[in-house]
Amino acid sequence: MRLLIFSDLHGDLRALERLLDIEADCYISAGDLVSWARGLERCAGALQRRGERVYLLPGNHESAGLVAGFCAQFGFHDFHGKTLRAGAYHVAGLGYSSPTPFGTPGEYSEAELAERLKPFATLRPLILICHAPPYDTALDRVRDGLHAGSTAVREFIEKRQPERFFCGHIHEAEGVEIRMGRTLARNVGKPGYLLEL
Repeated sequence: MRLLIFSDLHGDLRALERLLDIEADCYISAGDLVSWARGLERCAGALQRRGERVYLLPGNHESAGLVAGFCAQFGFHDFHGKTLRAGAYHVAGLGYSSPTPFGTPGEYSEAELAERLKPFATLRPLILICHAPPYDTALDRVRDGLHAGSTAVREFIEKRQPERFFCGHIHEAEGVEIRMGRTLARNVGKPGYLLEL
């Protein structure tokens, strides 16, 4: 089974078309298809090529309600707080980021993120996809000395050790891959990542 995971396109339809040209069983957006919740309908035509194989998370630039309505309207899967089976694996998704200085539409407190991750804690083997990266790692590094990830996401990974973890949110870290104990973790960003199971 092939999962194509990508994030933070921010309205780049050309990049979206390139990603959808790749053959996969599931196409999972880890959030921020658009900026400031504007122009989501413009993505619909491209995404409809893959129809029921499309799974969407809200990033910090989209609200959960906006993404749920968009999925209902165009026949995609709202993946926020949900799971799917990929062979032997449980794949779980959680959108939104921890608080930002910008007051974007899709932000949770760290306590809310921790609470919303709880239903995934007993799933084994687990592939976890979040918009938010784990705090104070190479995946959330904006520049030297500045990290903008989630402590709740980091604590979940350290405690539960999913097989794989994928995120977006911090553009400066796209493509970076690290080990966190047994977990192989990657910021997929706009180029995306094709996971073959």
